[in-house]
Amino acid sequence: MKRGTMPTMKDVAREAGVALGTVSKVFNDIPVGEDYRRRVLDAARKLGYQVNSYARGLKAGKTGTAALILPNAYDPFFAALADSVCQALARRNYRMLMTVTGSDPDAEQQCIRMVEQNKVDGIIGLTYNPALEIPAAIPFVSIDRYFNPAVPCVASDNFGGGQLAVEKLAALGCRRLVFFRIGTDVPGEADKRMGGFQTACQARGIEHTVLALNDRDGYEPFRAFLRSHMDGERLAFDGIFCNTDRLAFYVLDMLAGLGLRVPEDVQLVGFDGARRFGNDGFYCSTIVQPIGQLAETSVNILLEEDRSSLPSLICLPVSYAPGGTTKDC
Repeated sequence: MKRGTMPTMKDVAREAGVALGTVSKVFNDIPVGEDYRRRVLDAARKLGYQVNSYARGLKAGKTGTAALILPNAYDPFFAALADSVCQALARRNYRMLMTVTGSDPDAEQQCIRMVEQNKVDGIIGLTYNPALEIPAAIPFVSIDRYFNPAVPCVASDNFGGGQLAVEKLAALGCRRLVFFRIGTDVPGEADKRMGGFQTACQARGIEHTVLALNDRDGYEPFRAFLRSHMDGERLAFDGIFCNTDRLAFYVLDMLAGLGLRVPEDVQLVGFDGARRFGNDGFYCSTIVQPIGQLAETSVNILLEEDRSSLPSLICLPVSYAPGGTTKDC
């Protein structure tokens, strides 16, 4: 072996005093005599030889790598999801290749092309491009976005979560509710949160209002809405349900700016179950998505060998957690 070059299997065979085929058997877990196995492994350690698992995977038609496509990595929910997917893959001896798109449909398609070139074994995507071209040759699992029956979608029970938010607020004494939504124009499972909210309010005879905006509108219209619904020092609503914890975080600041106390003057529930620094308390009282279960389910489906009978939509249960913005804390 030349100085400065990486050791090869031939170098290991020469150092161990065995045939090249014996070295190949050891590294591919094919039974050989224990003495041969020990000599090969000792030689590999001495030379610093490492098995190229990626190249070996290509020969077998598998690379042991899966891709995750997310809008960003700074939102607490997306960050927690990325961490859980990475752990779920690692438990199965898989590596994760993650890309972020800024919710840009063109960037999402570029990510698909990029991961195709990197020969991944599958893709998990939380995307915002309804016309996304998904390669038929690569297993794809969508989170929160239903494409067609051939592409499995994993989501939380968003409709049930909207109902649960109303039930909790009503049980805590709220009688006039408003639902705040900010998001994209692309239809997705998360849109069902509003339907659950409206259905539960109608069933209970609760006075309610909806303000649904697009991301491009920004957050200021919510502030203007709150100001316009002030009656002196009181807000016309005693309960607010936000479609994400991120929106709830901004609304809390707006309420404080109006001199309103939370939860004394108005109670608030968000959606996602985002935690401070990943493991600390919730940002607000919230409908909690089962992030670990979302990740496990997505990875299980992605790596399923028999894809002939996969479900087109899997809906996972949500739960409620108090986080300081409701009177049950």
